[in-house]
Parts: sequence; C-alpha cells; structure tokens
Amino acid sequence: MSPNKEPIPRRALGKTGVSLSVIGFGGIVVCGAEQAEANRRVAEAVERGVNYFDVAPSYWKGEAEEKLGPALKPYRDNCFLACKTGKRDRAEAAEQLHASLKRLQTDHFDLYQMHGVKTLEEAERILGPGGALETFQEARQKGQVRFIGFSAHSIEAALRLIESGAFDTMLYPVNFVCHYRSQFDQEPLKAAKAKGMGLLALKSMARTPWPENTTKETRSNPKCWYEPLNDPSEAALALRWTLSQGVTAAIPPGDEHLFRVALNVPSKDKPLTPQEEATLKKLAESLTPLFPH
Repeated sequence: MSPNKEPIPRRALGKTGVSLSVIGFGGIVVCGAEQAEANRRVAEAVERGVNYFDVAPSYWKGEAEEKLGPALKPYRDNCFLACKTGKRDRAEAAEQLHASLKRLQTDHFDLYQMHGVKTLEEAERILGPGGALETFQEARQKGQVRFIGFSAHSIEAALRLIESGAFDTMLYPVNFVCHYRSQFDQEPLKAAKAKGMGLLALKSMARTPWPENTTKETRSNPKCWYEPLNDPSEAALALRWTLSQGVTAAIPPGDEHLFRVALNVPSKDKPLTPQEEATLKKLAESLTPLFPH
C-alpha cells in the first residue's frame, strides 16, 4: 500500500470537549525498538496528525511505558495520553498510577482507565467500597487525571460499568467478525451512546484467534495475541467499518507495520458501500470471533 498523506480526521470524544485523531497510537508499537527508533515512530505518528496515545503498564512488562515516555515528551502538551491499571483495589491502583506517571515522565494522564474488565465480579469490586474507582476519583480531584474510563472484554462487565455513570469513556472491541458472528458490540455501544460517553475501539483489524499449535515465535505477527488482518485491503475495510460504528477512534494492532497500514488507509471517514460491507460479511462467515457472545 503506497503512503496516503491525507490528514488524519479528528472527532469529538463524547462530552469531554476533546477531539482525537481517529487512529490511536498503541504503546506496544514502540516495544522491541531501541529508544532512538521508538522516538522516530512517535515523531512520525505526530507528524501524520496522531494526537491520541494509549499505553498500559502490563504491555511488555513496562517496556511500552518506559519507551513511550521519553519519545512522547517533546509533544506531550499537544497530545492526549491515555493509560490504564489492571488493579481493582484502591491502594494497588494508586500505587500503579504513580508508577505509570513516573515512567511516562508526565504529571497527569488525560485519560485513566480500568484495564480489561472481564467479569461482573470485577466490576462490582471496582465500584464498591475500597475499589479502584476511589483512586480514580481522588486522582481527578488532584489534577493527576482529567477523565476516567474503562476497557472491557465482556458484555456484562461493560454494561455494569456504563450503568454506574462513573466513566467518561469506554474502550471496547468493535470488530466486524465479532459483530456479524456474535453481536458482541451491540449492547455496550448502544448503552454507552445513550450516556453520551466517548467511544474508543479495540481490535478493529483483528481477524481470528491464532491456531492452537502456533507459538509467539512462529506467528507472523509476534506482538499480536490474535491473528490480525495482514491483507491491506481487508484491513482497510475492517478499519473503516469500525470507524463507521459511532466511535471516536480506533487503536490498531501493536505491530508497527500494521500501525502504518492503518495510518495509510484512505477515506477513513467514508462509510462502507453496500458492496464493501457484503465483502466483509462474507469474510466474517469463515472466521471465529475473538469474543463469543
């Protein structure tokens, strides 16, 4: 795919008053690179118009934060930095928040998120007395966090967190295979839209789970825990489909090549034609969704 120099569109993020590039930069993109190369990847993204960066301390055991912090520092004032915690209790979440701020060389996060909530029990723990939500709210009062959000990998957990009314944003799998095969996205997206939340998308360019006999070393894309769409034309259709579902932005896979594929997709704001959507639907029929209903 030849480079596409179209400006990357920006969209409003719910009721936050912030506008984000429709393509986000996932922190795993800088993992495995020397710091100078990590700096170059971030600089290239900023030059192309990316202002949304997302990272978590669990990505490559902290390497993503350690590399992204220095790389993003020259652009920090003009970028929207989102981070996450996998901790569910107040004290542990506070400890991880402070460690992430230090590694990322910043005094605040624009968005701090509960990471990968999978069960209703986790959601209740977060929301209950002594839960991580208390850390988030305190950090916002102190100016360490501007907005709070969550990412979820189950319908039930997402709906409970949306219902609480405590969150500004939701980061959720919005993927054509999951949509056509399991309707995994429909209820949470509808509920979050009704609350006026900012909607951010994961797994836009995911294809299907890796075959069971593959290992990290034998996969074509070692940074991906799922098999991504390596065909640029299929990836372009899938990304445009996700961006047509009412989301603000999508975060491509952490593979640096696939991130550039996403940057170069033309007409990111153009809805799919009926023929293009039929092509994606037919492709989905032969694939297993990452998240069954």
